[in-house]
Formats: sequence, C-alpha cells, structure tokens
Amino acid sequence: MKAIAYYQSLPIDHPEALQDVQLAEPQAGAHDLLVEVKAISVNPVDTKIRRNVTPPAGQAKVLGWDVAGVVRAVGAEVKQFRPGDRVFYAGAIDRAGANSELHVVDERIVGRMPGSLDFARAAALPLTAITAWELLFERLQIAEGRGEQQSLLIVGAAGGVGSVLVQLARRLTGLTVIGTASRAETRDWVQALGAHHVIDHSLPLSEELQRIGIGQVSHVASLTHTDQHFEQIIEALQPQGRLALIDDPAQLDVVKLKRKSLSLHWEFMYTRSLFQTADMIEQHRLLNRVSQLIDDGVLQTTLAEHFGPINAANLRRAHALLESGTARGKIVLEGF
Repeated sequence: MKAIAYYQSLPIDHPEALQDVQLAEPQAGAHDLLVEVKAISVNPVDTKIRRNVTPPAGQAKVLGWDVAGVVRAVGAEVKQFRPGDRVFYAGAIDRAGANSELHVVDERIVGRMPGSLDFARAAALPLTAITAWELLFERLQIAEGRGEQQSLLIVGAAGGVGSVLVQLARRLTGLTVIGTASRAETRDWVQALGAHHVIDHSLPLSEELQRIGIGQVSHVASLTHTDQHFEQIIEALQPQGRLALIDDPAQLDVVKLKRKSLSLHWEFMYTRSLFQTADMIEQHRLLNRVSQLIDDGVLQTTLAEHFGPINAANLRRAHALLESGTARGKIVLEGF
C-alpha cells in the first residue's frame, strides 16, 4: 500500500524528511477496524515525533493521528462497527500512524463520522476534539451547562485544539470565554468561533485582561508556550483557580502555584489508549457526541487549509507550516 514515512529525523526542508513509500497492508486484530483512509489532518505531535524519534535502522515510521475513512474489515471481537461505516478518529500513538492507504485502529477510540461533513472536513476534528473535550470537562471539571460567573482564558486559541475548545466552552457552558491571538487573521478566526473576547498574547496577559475589564480568571487552558506565559498565567488566575496545559515546557516551577492554591492539570489524549484504561471507550462515546453536535449545527469543523492529495511533498509543506507557528485551525490532505 502507499504510505508516507521517514527513516531518520531530518529538518522538514530536507527532501527525505518525509518520503513516499510502499508498505505491506496491516492486519486487523480482534478489536480492530481496518480502515480505508480517505482524508487526514496534521497536528503538532506529528512534527514533534518526526524531529525527535528516530526509527530503528532501515525501518519506516509512519506518522498521522487524524483520520476520516471507511471501514473495510472488522476484527472478530468488534461490536460497534461493520464494513462500509464512515468513521473518524485520532488513533493511538504507540501504533503506526495513518498516513497510509489502509490503517488499523481499536474500535473503542473510533467515532461515527458526522453525516453532514465530507471526509476532509471530518478529518480536521478528532484529535483536537478529544483533547479539547477532555481538557474542559474532565481536567478543568467544568460541567456542561454550568460555569456562570466563571471565566476561561485560552492561550493559543487560534490553533487546532483552541479552535474546538472555544466552541465547546461557548456553546456548552456558561463560561466567559477569552481567547488569545496575536495577528489580525487569527483574532478574527477566534472571534468568529464564538469567543466573548480576544486578547493579544504577545503583550502581558494581565494588562490585556484589564483592558477588557476582567481582573482575573477562574480557569486557564494553556495550549502553547506555557513556559513563556507561566508567570503571567499565575498572575491572571484567581485564588483556587485551575490551570490545564497540553504542551511540553522544559520546566515549570510549580511551587509558584502554592500561594494561590492553584491546581495544575495535564491533558494528553493518548493516555487512555496507551494504558488501555478501563474507560477507554469514552473516546468512542465522546466522538459520537461531537459528531451529533456537528450534525445539529452546534459545532463546526475547524478545517482552515486543504493541502491537496496525501503525499510526501504536501505533508512536508504541512509540517513546515505547523513548525512556523503561524497556522490557524487545521491542515487537511485528502486522497492518494
């Protein structure tokens, strides 16, 4: 089958950073679906792994953890799906990625694709929707329909996760939603997604909050450059506030959280699949709920860039855009 892979960690401008290859077709296990990949989207995790994880000598490593496709076969123990079903999912980081014509995935982390979306628009959603949902409702512990008199500051609101988180917080809770963005096009994007306010994260966050008449916030979702904003986040949080993050700061001095009794929560959407947790099927249920919210018009896809067919040249372009730090929404590729 066709796939895009790499054999060694190289800068994205190197022609062998990602390559078109031919690989053997994967075989579905008992709880797996064999999926024909129709569209994929690209996430920062792809670039991080490509830069930092060198596969064993001579072995191809396939990236890609956002898929929309069609079930072609099911394992003996599969209960939720049948061949022909249209599905979307983010997969598992300890298995081969989905930048390939065929892919296998555990049914417990797969959702039914929204009927109102095509494959490209659906592929933009799974990883970021799971991350944003778990961060908001499980890590920060905001209950659906609640949050009045509370506020959520989303640092890096124009990115993939932020684009979903703004919508979830605005549509499904009573929180006052404040997103950060530093360029005109990203500010407009966050505003259009439903944020009550948009402030500039290139300026001191506390000063920007004061500018819009907000002293401190009860919750912060830090989605990028947490180490850079950490002091300002602490200042911006109310006593007994909650901070959730998804990025990988080199270090954080958590002692600084003590004076305000601030709590720290990490969100990593691969935890359930990595550890085969007892509640792993919650990601299946979560994606089905997101699918219904899309079809009901409550949420919208966050596709921002369509880079054409799934091939090495287009994936290198997508990685380069993500590494530039200027992407908004999601980058999608479709068809082989």
